[in-house]
Amino acid sequence: MKYRKFGSTGWSVSEIGYGMWGMAGWKASDDVQSSDSLDLAVEQGVTFFDTAWGYGEGHSEKLLGLLVKRHPGTKLYTASKIPPKNFKWPAKPEYGLEVSYPYEHVMAYTEKTLKNLGLEQIDLMQFHTWDDGWVHQEEWQRAVEDLKTSGKIASMGISVNRWEPENGMEALKTGCLDAVQVIYNIFDQAPEDKLFPLCEELNIAVIARVPFDEGTLTGNITKTTTFPEGDWRNTYFVPENLIPSVERADRLRPLIPEGLSMAEMALRFITMNKTVSTIIPGMRKQRNVLANTATSDGKGLPAELYRELKNHRWDRVPTSWSQ
Repeated sequence: MKYRKFGSTGWSVSEIGYGMWGMAGWKASDDVQSSDSLDLAVEQGVTFFDTAWGYGEGHSEKLLGLLVKRHPGTKLYTASKIPPKNFKWPAKPEYGLEVSYPYEHVMAYTEKTLKNLGLEQIDLMQFHTWDDGWVHQEEWQRAVEDLKTSGKIASMGISVNRWEPENGMEALKTGCLDAVQVIYNIFDQAPEDKLFPLCEELNIAVIARVPFDEGTLTGNITKTTTFPEGDWRNTYFVPENLIPSVERADRLRPLIPEGLSMAEMALRFITMNKTVSTIIPGMRKQRNVLANTATSDGKGLPAELYRELKNHRWDRVPTSWSQ
């Protein structure tokens, strides 16, 4: 496992982190599988774990807290997210700060997270949604300052909306934030334009989420793929999204090097960008833990292949189904 600096925090975190969205709302047997995968990830050198209260109303946070307790001799960096008070994703300009992140709500949900984790301090707390229309309102900045001063959080970040990588840049300029979480993958390269250069300038940590484009970059989703009832992907992979996503993924298949999977190629593509501090694929199964962590070997991709993959950039704008 390779390690990278996490912005100005002084932390050295694993290049491949762990996204825990898939570890919520499951039955007990799934928790056993999840815990086994989390333990294996630690054995493979993973030190950064990202969760949220919104993942099963704290269930995923509790699994992370138990993981930390099982590995007292290893520094594991804990990251979670405060849900918006109106529980609406993503943020929209018409959602004011007062209905999304009022001071009391930020404080209360930080306490909920700490209780779920069983910790006195979380390494990174994040606003789970963000809109730069809130940036000049003092209330959120005061909340961040008070949480840091009290020692309840070590650092603060934001998770920016899908396909809006620049909606958060003004917040980063305030100096109140230490990290930004953004969708970045072979298709979604837009963060490279303005967000990443700003993060370099301000020494802001970058967490790359959705490395597999919600599954299309694993190569396992087809035009006829269906999802279980209640799975949010039923509303995301509507035909107008599913079909072009699969078609674009299919164009990548001839480029996959021998011995690699599409998923491994997708992760290695992201490791080539040194602005990224850590990548957080979801990996509930142990075989995925082993495959994903194996990509952090310092080899990246051949330069010619990397240049070719850059040509597969797909610029998209938020829609009613993009969430």
